[in-house]
Amino acid sequence: MPSTNLLLEEPIRMASILEPSKPSFFPAMTKIVGTLGPRSQSVEIISGLLNAGMSVARFDFSWGDADSHRETLENLKAAVKSTKKLCAVMLDTVGPEVQVVNRSGQAISLKEDGFVTLTPNQEKDASSEILPVNYSGLAKAVKKGDMIFMGKYLFTGSETTSVWLEVAEAKGDDVVCVIKNSATLDGILFTLHTSQVHIDLPTLSEKDKEVISSWGVQNKIDFLSLSYTRHAEDVRQTRVLLSSLGGLNQTQIFAKIENVEGLTHFDEILQEADGIILSRGNLGIDLPPEKVFLFQKAALHKCNIVGKPAVLTRVVDSMTNNLRPTRAEATDVANAVLDGSDAILLGAETFRGLYPVETVTTVGRICFEAEKVFNQDLYFKKAVKYVGEPMSHLESIASSAVRAAIKVKASVIICFTSSGRAASFEIDYCELDLTFVLGTWGDLPQSENQFREDLGGKGGHPLARTALLPSLWACLSINVGQAELIELFLINCRLIAKYRPTMPVLSVVIPRLSTNQLKWSFSGAFEARQSLIVRGLFPMLADPRHPADSTSATNETVLKVALEHGKALGVIKSHDRVVVCQKVGDASVVKILELED
Repeated sequence: MPSTNLLLEEPIRMASILEPSKPSFFPAMTKIVGTLGPRSQSVEIISGLLNAGMSVARFDFSWGDADSHRETLENLKAAVKSTKKLCAVMLDTVGPEVQVVNRSGQAISLKEDGFVTLTPNQEKDASSEILPVNYSGLAKAVKKGDMIFMGKYLFTGSETTSVWLEVAEAKGDDVVCVIKNSATLDGILFTLHTSQVHIDLPTLSEKDKEVISSWGVQNKIDFLSLSYTRHAEDVRQTRVLLSSLGGLNQTQIFAKIENVEGLTHFDEILQEADGIILSRGNLGIDLPPEKVFLFQKAALHKCNIVGKPAVLTRVVDSMTNNLRPTRAEATDVANAVLDGSDAILLGAETFRGLYPVETVTTVGRICFEAEKVFNQDLYFKKAVKYVGEPMSHLESIASSAVRAAIKVKASVIICFTSSGRAASFEIDYCELDLTFVLGTWGDLPQSENQFREDLGGKGGHPLARTALLPSLWACLSINVGQAELIELFLINCRLIAKYRPTMPVLSVVIPRLSTNQLKWSFSGAFEARQSLIVRGLFPMLADPRHPADSTSATNETVLKVALEHGKALGVIKSHDRVVVCQKVGDASVVKILELED
């Protein structure tokens, strides 16, 4: 599968634009985060989202309770097993969000030049004259002339369903506002955003902490989206909380930049966070329209050069109610890819949109086309220049691997990562469906043949017919519970992805299996799932014996499994060239393989 990279600066035959793109196992190198909600809760719809290209499922606790999200997560697990598509879980906090709850659910009509009062009295019912908010300090925070934007939860910015309010005066704890445009607010939850006004609420509310400590711990979330991150200290305090919870010390924190405070402290936040989410909905209200693109390009560049994933939101709002995006939205998605986004986050489009699966499919196709004209050569030079000289050992290996892969037109880069420091992971959410495998024996089978026969006899499990079965048997038979965990200095696959190779990077995650005599646990799945938000990085789990044995024979065994996996996915074919990064003894090696028939 030789890679191609067409530069926009080069002349192209215009008629070639109409030629259909060749099908690919991976919809795009750029990842897609989908928000699951009322329109995307069923196993059928979630399966469609996974097949269309969603690799991270977002659970937004601004809406719904823990039970509804737990039901959706169970459906996600079922969809993962049926589609054989791995998917990460992201928990999105509420944060200091000002909300209006419309208990009646009836539509509220607001007329231009009329007046409406915002009150902290939660006992009042929402109406055209008064709207109860969940923040008692609003009257002290705003002044006459300040602008407030209000819309349906996960608002799309449509002028008919969202409204601009101008503060006229404060009366005690109430705020009287002039309605600047006519609108009909429909739904049970509306959110308010005060332009460039500090909201004196903690970044992590008590509700957020409770949800993380219960739902987050129970489900071992991969990512935490920290809403309204304003300072680096917000990230540090959140990390302390996650570490104290034990099971979430591997969870990655993505700082969500939503206002001018976060923008002002962006560099410090980036240094502390594991990744960044650019929430262009709220941020687009704080910034003048002509400045939004500048922040986007600058922020994405900063994330790219330090190798931290950057996620962009609010790209195809109109697809919430329409089957096709607008021309501007389609171009916006492409520009996000060309600017360096790792992932696109879909909110209302998949949460309550009419066409969630079609939206993911459309966004994936646009990303795929944009990636073909991404100027990798220019990007690579900038990345190398930023790193400077002398390069670190790992930077040198990673950049050399990408350069070699492009020069020889490799179809894929294969690299290995160790999970020796990983937190344990319950097997019931493993891509290989190990619950079925391990839960069917009182005692482990005594041989690989018995293992295969048992699998075939218990409902004809598909693992009995896969080439990965010997590796799985090795997981079961080796006494890793007493094995010494050896930390290897393996090539950081994310570091390779940072240089934006034009071909997929197949990340071979070497797991470890252990038991406390009550249940088996698997380390390595965190690393595998967390790579699902990194552009161009695609994970697979390998045999856990090999980290402890760096002989040539075992390295070749792991490599063979990886190559077979790539062939099964359709990304590697006969006579393709493959670049491999691996540890051989004390040396880090980049080698080029040309595959035979």
